[in-house]
Amino acid sequence: MANMSDDGEMASVMGFSGFGKKARTFDLDAIFEQTRRTAIERSQRALGSWLASELYRLIDCHLVSALALDPSGARLVTGGYDYDVRFWDFAGMDQALQAFRSLQPCECHQIKSLQYSNTGDVILVVSGNAQAKVLDRDGFNVMECVKGDQYIVDMAKTKGHTAMLNSGCWHPKIKEEFMTCSNDGTVRTWDLSSEKKHKSVFKPRSFQGKKVIPTCCTYSRDGKLIAAGCQDGTIQIWDRNLSVHTKFHCRQAHIPGSDTSCLSFSYDGMTLASRGGDDTLKMWDIRNFRNPVNVATGLTNYFTMTDCCFSPDDKLLVTGTSVKKDEGNGKLVFFERASFQKVYEIEVTNASVVRCLWHPKLNQIMVGTGNGLSKVYYDPVKSHRGAKLCVVKSQRKERQAETLTQDYIITPHALPMFREARQRSTRKQLEKDRLDPKKSHKPEPPVSGPGRGGRVAAHGGTLSSFIVKNIALDKTDDSNPRQAILRHAKEASENPYWVAPAYTQTQPEPVFAEESEEDEEADKEPEWKKRKI
Repeated sequence: MANMSDDGEMASVMGFSGFGKKARTFDLDAIFEQTRRTAIERSQRALGSWLASELYRLIDCHLVSALALDPSGARLVTGGYDYDVRFWDFAGMDQALQAFRSLQPCECHQIKSLQYSNTGDVILVVSGNAQAKVLDRDGFNVMECVKGDQYIVDMAKTKGHTAMLNSGCWHPKIKEEFMTCSNDGTVRTWDLSSEKKHKSVFKPRSFQGKKVIPTCCTYSRDGKLIAAGCQDGTIQIWDRNLSVHTKFHCRQAHIPGSDTSCLSFSYDGMTLASRGGDDTLKMWDIRNFRNPVNVATGLTNYFTMTDCCFSPDDKLLVTGTSVKKDEGNGKLVFFERASFQKVYEIEVTNASVVRCLWHPKLNQIMVGTGNGLSKVYYDPVKSHRGAKLCVVKSQRKERQAETLTQDYIITPHALPMFREARQRSTRKQLEKDRLDPKKSHKPEPPVSGPGRGGRVAAHGGTLSSFIVKNIALDKTDDSNPRQAILRHAKEASENPYWVAPAYTQTQPEPVFAEESEEDEEADKEPEWKKRKI
């Protein structure tokens, strides 16, 4: 009987109806459910090390709106809404986690996107203005894109963007080429060696043929396709060499009016992930681009730069969620690519998770949040270098100033030889100062030789000396201005030249009032006002 009970319990666990002479029946739904739970638990155990990883605060600014790691994983670059771009070197940092350089390459414009080139020697900086910049590894300017003419209607005829930039990225194969998209309704490719004009122009269009604004853009992994997510909810993909018509076009990828914040190609190049402003994450097969393969909803998104990316083994898809202030924690959510089931989620901080980057070489996740934090998630076993280089270094202690073993009191006038004599009377001091030419302000003697020290000697025969000598002469005229004008009255009446000949026939003769005796008496000065000699 004990064996029978044990068999019954085992049968209930395995999903069988019973043992014995009866025919065995299987509950397939229970078996599949148990298998699915086991797979999820194993995935959670595999990802559990990410939760157990250390979180490090790297930057404190208004909002981390851009993250970039160089291909080797040695340097991290962050940008925010405080206009700063900060450089972090994992090998040179200790546990204090201080940036070794901070600069504002675009003055008072928010940083929208940062990305290292595939060689890691230059950085693309996309900000809120119309001109993208390229910096070297030390932050010095290499190139600035030209600005277009905003009065030209056809955007293909202008040399550059005419409105605010939204996103940008480097070509994965050609190290000199990069791409930007702007509010002027164009996606432009540029050549690093030619900053005077763009390379090619792609113009997204709506179903009615009207201009739409691209909010994000990206290259495919092989660099042959260019994809852009637009404000009207469409995703448009062009052949890189054919900029006129789209190769793939999905008109209802996301809700119209919601900004698509990110497009990301998988490492095999067949799948495209899109993060929409309609709180969704969708996965597309570019060979059948009409309908999404999988859709995840309920992922709040308040920012136009919220990222989504694939894991290095192409099995997971990760994105961040947004929250309002003091209304919860932003999360990093992991989805399995095959089934699109939520595998794991990490509560990062009490602010929105805006940027996320999973570096394939380091196997570490960089996260930028809305409250100015940049965090690094790593696995102590599976991750390599990166943040593991600086967490093992102890924080450098500040050098304290060397203290003197014996206190010295320094009085420079203590010795009699340096002590000033005490003044006995004021009169003697005045007599002493009178003998000093500086204190008594003795007038300088006249200059006998050539001028020196700003003083001018007697003028000689040169023109320059005569001009300098006559600069200070008083040439004011104290004569009566009425008399000075009337001096020329006789000559003007006898020999008119300018105005009078034109009015000789029509001008009446002037009649002036005669002076009366009262006026003469008024002009006479009274006796009591006359000056007595």
